[in-house]
Amino acid sequence: MATIEETIRTAILEKIPDAAVDVAPGSGGHFTLQVVSPVFAGKSMLESQRLVLGAIAHLMKGDGAPVHAIDSLKTKTP
Repeated sequence: MATIEETIRTAILEKIPDAAVDVAPGSGGHFTLQVVSPVFAGKSMLESQRLVLGAIAHLMKGDGAPVHAIDSLKTKTP
C-alpha cells in the first residue's frame, strides 16, 4: 500500500508529468511540498500553486481526507 506521501507525489505527476516532486510530512496530515517543473515558466506563483493544489484537491476533500493542510508549497522552474 502506498504511503500518503507517495499518493501525493503520484497525483502531482499525473497532472505535471515532468515535475520533480519533494513531499515532506508534518504532523496531523500536514505536508510541505516543493515542485520543480518547466510548466511553471511564465506563470505567476499563484498560477503555479493552483496547478499543484488542483492536482491534489481530491486528497483534501471530505471528513476523512488524508491531507489536512499544505503548510508550505514552493514551485520553481528548473
